[in-house]
Amino acid sequence: MIRTGIGYDVHRLVEGRKLVLGGVEIPHSLGLDGHSDADVLCHAIADAVLGAAGLPDIGHYFPPGDESIRGINSLEILRRAVAEITALGGTLNNVDATLIAERPKILPHVPLMKERLAAALSLAPSQIGLKATTNETLGFLGRQEGMAALATACIEMPHPTTPPSS
Repeated sequence: MIRTGIGYDVHRLVEGRKLVLGGVEIPHSLGLDGHSDADVLCHAIADAVLGAAGLPDIGHYFPPGDESIRGINSLEILRRAVAEITALGGTLNNVDATLIAERPKILPHVPLMKERLAAALSLAPSQIGLKATTNETLGFLGRQEGMAALATACIEMPHPTTPPSS
């Protein structure tokens, strides 16, 4: 059975943090604030993968109050999401994600981001759609106070067994 999921994530931009997107450190004067490396692309993709299988979001598996995972590389979060669906007999078919940010320009980093995401998701880079757009200077994203990401995932799951009718 083919199933789809949607993921969304947003983080504030702050001084003194590295900017990590799609598993790639990108030169920028600000970084994303969060308990992990705050990679909004990975977080949105992980939630899309988990959601497609009807599983809880990444906060369930990686609670923000858990100090043992502070600073965790978000590619590990993606690996866990794939492991969760695989344990249920599922297979990830593809993902598509969009980053929403005014700066920096993402296009030069997309090939490496797709490679890193593909490795973490056990996919080929061609199975990953990755785009970036701006918020046309509107709202907190337009004022460069943060970044957001949207993602969809398509998975194949075994057909659920239906209990016999009485």
